[in-house]
Amino acid sequence: MNAAELADYLDSVRITGQVATPRQDNLRHMRLFLEGDEHLGFGVELTRPWSFDDVFDLMHERVGTSPDRGHTDGQDTIDAERCVAALDRLADRLGASARRGERILFATGHPAGLLPVHAAFARAAAAAGADVVQVPEGRRFGAGDIRQVFGVLVWHQHGGLMHTHFPDPMRLSLETLAEHGLAAPDLVVADHGWAGQAASSGIPTLGFADCNDPGLFVSEAQGQVEVAVPLDDNVCPGLYAPLIAYVLERAGLPAA
Repeated sequence: MNAAELADYLDSVRITGQVATPRQDNLRHMRLFLEGDEHLGFGVELTRPWSFDDVFDLMHERVGTSPDRGHTDGQDTIDAERCVAALDRLADRLGASARRGERILFATGHPAGLLPVHAAFARAAAAAGADVVQVPEGRRFGAGDIRQVFGVLVWHQHGGLMHTHFPDPMRLSLETLAEHGLAAPDLVVADHGWAGQAASSGIPTLGFADCNDPGLFVSEAQGQVEVAVPLDDNVCPGLYAPLIAYVLERAGLPAA
């Protein structure tokens, strides 16, 4: 599948194009991010002042949301070409890191959607010679703990894997590595607060983010997150299979 075919596919399954996240949520999340909401901050450290207009314009530039300021509710969009271009940058960086045998850490706050994506990348990176970072499990967070499933860090609570925006699981995981005398990752591939906190900690980071997740795009614009890929981050996981195949082929990594 080439880039144009992938873009058409992503639109057809609403990973991009007319995505499920409504316009009003996107605008509300921009405001909450700027207000320092604990669920929308993602651990991103601002290095300069950002206005609502700054974030609004950035989201159109990086994601492809509507530039119409009068459009305040209903349908919003993610641009497929922007998504594929970011996937190309992610693939190039991930492939190079894996072939150098670097320590790569994978994590997700969207286990019902993106866990298979991260898991496939982790398997392929390991097969190519990367050291997929293993974090000692069981560190407490909230009413649960941090676990690693198929090489991917997740937050577990009450017998399930949790959707989370919190940056704390990544902060705690990095602390756990240090406490066990283990080196920090050379690269993090993640989403939500897992990605934002890693980048704010000075670790090269590749992230996935939805159109209602302005934090990672702000981090990218500030030179923290290296690549923020715009996509719907919670469609049925099987729909990401062509995306996985495309990234692995572009990266020169073995099929998962």
